[in-house]
Amino acid sequence: MSARDFVEKDYYAALGVPKDASAGDIKKAYRKLATDLHPDRNPSGEERFKEVSEAYDVLSDAAKRKEYDEARELFSSGGPRFAGGQGGFDVNDLFGRSGGGGFSDLFGGVFGGQRGRRQPPRKGADLETTTRLSFLDALHGTTVSLRLTTEGACDTCHGSGAAPGTQPRTCPVCNGQGLVNRNQGAFAFAEPCTNCRGTGQVIETPCPTCHGTGAQTKDRTITVRIPAGVADGQRIRLAGKGSPGSPGAPAGDLYVRVAVLPHPVFARKGNHLTVTVPISFPEAALGAAVPVPTVDGSVTLKVPAGTASGKTFRVKGKGVPATKGPGDLLVTVEVKVPTQLTDAEREALEAYAAVATPVREEVRS
Repeated sequence: MSARDFVEKDYYAALGVPKDASAGDIKKAYRKLATDLHPDRNPSGEERFKEVSEAYDVLSDAAKRKEYDEARELFSSGGPRFAGGQGGFDVNDLFGRSGGGGFSDLFGGVFGGQRGRRQPPRKGADLETTTRLSFLDALHGTTVSLRLTTEGACDTCHGSGAAPGTQPRTCPVCNGQGLVNRNQGAFAFAEPCTNCRGTGQVIETPCPTCHGTGAQTKDRTITVRIPAGVADGQRIRLAGKGSPGSPGAPAGDLYVRVAVLPHPVFARKGNHLTVTVPISFPEAALGAAVPVPTVDGSVTLKVPAGTASGKTFRVKGKGVPATKGPGDLLVTVEVKVPTQLTDAEREALEAYAAVATPVREEVRS
């Protein structure tokens, strides 16, 4: 939407509502017109649909509507018209008498235009890297060293971009603003200064190392403390450890993604650890005290008589460390059937089989 459209188009007429229409009336009118004119329903109404949508975009926003009404009132009361730029006046002069910021203050919110200020220094880019940890290091926490290859401030000019012994000077074209005004018809628009590329400074003698960019590629090593209980795939944010920003701006952040290697005994389920422990048939049938490994030693688990294979027991507080208390260790017992028997074992089992009550799964036809 151009400035000419904003002042000369009658958005109230486009929606068929009076100037004092309420927000509800505007919304109701738009919905009816949009339904009737939508290209899917009315291919010939595409241009009218765009006109209605543009009008609703302005009138449905209280701030835009207020600016639109004020601009229309000003230009309808004898103020200069848009006439293709003949006369070359600067519209800022019209609004300067009000003590505001001129034309850009009135229309900036609608057109998204620049306000004639130098762009602020840019924050450095965020970086991401991956570190691999053992299962136990992830549980207990550890310190790792990360080697990064990133852009950093030039060692020769310390980020100024100018050769040693010289300094950047203020751009004479934009006076250090980074923006210049260009007249286009009846209006003056701000755009980045081509002489200094929008930086507001000119480097007459560029640094021989970075050629005036103020940055160079560097290898650096940083030490990172990985907290206890970090999970596989988790990202850790290190503020200010990313790429450096432009002069006067903060550095970006570094995100460290953790890849946890599997463990031969333990697995993780949220904040709980899981482990499978084999037991013998006599231990399952008669009950037993079974040693169970944990990540920091072993504990004794009381297996009650008659425990079935696949039964899971919970050992409190032996899981993953967490800020709200550690998780638990989930122990699943698995009855192991021997593949080879000694003569004594076979004789004992045969004697048991002779007196045991047979257990058969009922088969239904």
